[in-house]
Amino acid sequence: MLRPRLIPCLLVHNGGLVKTVHFGDPKYVGDPINAVRIFNEKEVDELTVLDIDATVKGAEPNYQLISHLASECRMPLCYGGGVRTVAQIERIISLGVEKVAISAAAVENPSLIADAAARVGSQSVVVVIDVKKAGMLRRQEVLTHNGSRQTGLQPVDFVKRVTELGAGEIVINSVDRDGEMKGYDLDLIEQIRHAVHLPLTVLGGAGSLDDIKKLIGRYGIIGAAAGSLFVFKGKYRAVLINYPNREEKEALLPT
Repeated sequence: MLRPRLIPCLLVHNGGLVKTVHFGDPKYVGDPINAVRIFNEKEVDELTVLDIDATVKGAEPNYQLISHLASECRMPLCYGGGVRTVAQIERIISLGVEKVAISAAAVENPSLIADAAARVGSQSVVVVIDVKKAGMLRRQEVLTHNGSRQTGLQPVDFVKRVTELGAGEIVINSVDRDGEMKGYDLDLIEQIRHAVHLPLTVLGGAGSLDDIKKLIGRYGIIGAAAGSLFVFKGKYRAVLINYPNREEKEALLPT
């Protein structure tokens, strides 16, 4: 039986684990390998790790870090950051990673999606779409390079395009909600959900298990990803790796 997935999303910056707000002001919260070990103990559904430096700096994926993460990880792992070619995707998969996330490359070279799907299978190709309200009319727009570059693309149109090209999963990340812990952008999710029937994961804004419960109650089988929620605890945001236990997860499901 398919079930919703609760997915911690870890951001790597200068080799350390960080958390951002609106894609800026990265706060160091620990070592990514130690975080993986803790999440192993908590039996998380899936883990996403994104290197937020690689694409901006034009660097290769950090294969040494990827290898260490994959060797420690006891749950499905999705890795993204600096991925531009099919060869890179194949190398990352060979290290033991189940899914590879692409973002800027999906905009700049959409054929990469189809080529990668043909080589490693669409189930391993994840397209991360960062979305922010931009311009005079405050319309939702796809951004790349940690939210620093506007593309002129509308999220729904782009989702349809990457679906046609063979993406296996879509991650919608709200830049406006990033780090705020005030709830997901349900209006944005509504637009995307009507446009695509691929597995969909949403990221940006989760501040409590109630936010996740509301998301699952509305959309059923969906990926609920979060950063701050799973690395901070309490109103003062003390750093504490956490994740709901089995009973808490069951309570999130519709009755």
